[in-house]
Amino acid sequence: MESPKEEARLRIAQLRQDITRHNYNYYVLSQPTISDYEFDMMLKELERLEQRWPELDDPSSPTHHVGSDLARPAPETATPDNIPRQQSLDDLWGDSADADAPVAAVQPGTPQTAFRQVVHTYPMLSLGNTYSETDLTEFDQRVAKGLQEPYRYICELKYDGLSISLHYRHGRLVTAVTRGDGQKGDDVTGNILTIPTVPRQLPAGADYPDDFEIRGEVLMPRDVFQALNEERIRQEETPFANPRNAASGSLKMLDANEVAKRKLACYLYSLVGDRLPGDTHYGNLQAAASWGFNVPLGYTQPCRNLEEVAGFIAHWHTHRQTLPFDIDGIVIKVDRLSQQQRLGMTAKTPRWAIAYKFPAERVATRLLSVSYQVGRTGAVTPVANLAPIQLSGSTVRRATLHNAGFMAQLDLHIGDMVFVEKGGEVIPKIVGTDPTQRTTAEPVGFITHCPECGTALVREEDEAIYYCPNDLGCEPQIKGKIEHFISRKAMNIDSLGEGKVALIFDNGLIHDAADLYSLTYDQLLGLEKTYTDADGKTRTVRFQDKTVRNILQGIDQSRQVPFERVLYAIGIRHVGETTARLLARRFGSMDALKKADTAALQAVDSIGDRVAGDVIAFFQSDKAKTFLQKLQAAGLQFAVAQNTAKAPVNQVLSGKTFVVSGVFTVPRDTIKELVEQYGGRCTGSVSGKTDYVLAGENMGPEKLKKAERLQIPIVSESEFRQMIGL
Repeated sequence: MESPKEEARLRIAQLRQDITRHNYNYYVLSQPTISDYEFDMMLKELERLEQRWPELDDPSSPTHHVGSDLARPAPETATPDNIPRQQSLDDLWGDSADADAPVAAVQPGTPQTAFRQVVHTYPMLSLGNTYSETDLTEFDQRVAKGLQEPYRYICELKYDGLSISLHYRHGRLVTAVTRGDGQKGDDVTGNILTIPTVPRQLPAGADYPDDFEIRGEVLMPRDVFQALNEERIRQEETPFANPRNAASGSLKMLDANEVAKRKLACYLYSLVGDRLPGDTHYGNLQAAASWGFNVPLGYTQPCRNLEEVAGFIAHWHTHRQTLPFDIDGIVIKVDRLSQQQRLGMTAKTPRWAIAYKFPAERVATRLLSVSYQVGRTGAVTPVANLAPIQLSGSTVRRATLHNAGFMAQLDLHIGDMVFVEKGGEVIPKIVGTDPTQRTTAEPVGFITHCPECGTALVREEDEAIYYCPNDLGCEPQIKGKIEHFISRKAMNIDSLGEGKVALIFDNGLIHDAADLYSLTYDQLLGLEKTYTDADGKTRTVRFQDKTVRNILQGIDQSRQVPFERVLYAIGIRHVGETTARLLARRFGSMDALKKADTAALQAVDSIGDRVAGDVIAFFQSDKAKTFLQKLQAAGLQFAVAQNTAKAPVNQVLSGKTFVVSGVFTVPRDTIKELVEQYGGRCTGSVSGKTDYVLAGENMGPEKLKKAERLQIPIVSESEFRQMIGL
């Protein structure tokens, strides 16, 4: 049996490793895999262990440092005293730029390739967090003991965004720097200038210090976030998990033109410098507001005692959904700056401030029924239909149940009271049930037959998903295959979409994707259908002249889509973008691929028994043969063009296997092409043979978890560009 000290040493080592990984996920990847509460509890456990065993403490422990949002190690780090005039500002405004020109006039030039790092004159420390009133009382007692004189607090909203520090000299913005690791951060000045409320030049005559910093939070308003996600879904891109991730990923984009499209907001709440207007935090905020800064004084309140603090917390805990942006708690600060200095700092946090964080929002509602959706591959997904309830600012009526195993684990019964959370996810999820309020004795069992066509469902031995095998006779699968065929990464017929495909299909004009190429103007003109969505809103799809011409033009242009994307578009099971590209390059044409046997297919990197079997089964199907004949007759590309192969630039990535996941500053296909041009290769799934996971914003959580479990290095886009010398 290990000694208590050895047990503590092992646990401390594990906690430090886990916390460091979760910091990276949150600050760098903008893709947290645990809740804030779980992270904070992990950090508190580490703090307790280090206090209990001080000989096991370490200056490099995450308890002594803030999480870092730095994108990469900097080749050059600037300090405030040696910063020349910012090139990004010169590019944006020019030395003779009109100081009063609107931010909308910004015309950034060539996107930058990386962010340089700037040392903070005043460190940007994190705040201590608490979820309990008891901790607030103890904080107040420590303040009273440390000061031994009257004091008051200032309460502010804890914005759920990305921290920023704006440095002004002679009234002009010099740099905008992220918090980074607290000591240095990324220079994002050009991106910050796309936010209309951030002044680049303060008004003449205002009594502001000659040199100061003002700090705050960059965030994405909820309505902007919702519109952005709707657009990403239309473009068949992964939606952002929450506004914080969207804001963080947006601010770290390398092209300011693209950042401007994200419509970020910036709220400022702290003035920093040696010659500030006054000795109170609140008074300085009022002064900053008078200089033209977006200081949220309406969301800020002086409090004479802890009772008033509690009232402010209670109010915003109840009313936070009325705000146009997300908050995750309340910040409480001692108001007088001289008192803040007397209370001082720890290595990581100020002793004069604390953050009270709201628990993850969870609601209880009644499970009315379970329905089932059939996807294009035949996968059957259960969905919980709920009594409508408000959650995180929206009405929730449905929640995913994932698969049969998840349903069994929950032990669901119709009529159960279930607990629903969003927890940073776009789709609400059921996290538990209340069996004490159960009204029926029979659990919900997973269906045995397809809800659409009645075919008996099947499940492969090593999969959790049930499938409908009737892929050519099940209507949702047929529609899904057509929608997949026209998608951006396949044939890219962007003049069509889910609603238009359904309208054409329901009118009997198409039976598979190949029929798109025989559509005529007269067939499409005048088609109309009215839909009612889940919220009861009606939407009419009507094909008028311009719509029809756009559809036919898009279909015609798709005939030039290269063979590898045609191969992806035809929808062979388990053949994704990467596998389609590998097969296209290995065999060169559809005819050669048809003739390939199992051995030939398995000779291709990352293709095993399952994929090889699916490819062979597809080409042996009579219906697939007819489908391909129609596509070939329509003039689609069935072979690799001779002049499209790109010679490798160099072999710096030779022998290295990458999995590319997430959203980047350029199309993901461009990133994959770069990997291959520099000698590496891309695969679609993480395995023990993967050398690197190249992570963009909003990376898939399952790939992230698997990479962490296998201890595969995760690199950002900036780090990857360094690897290849760009």
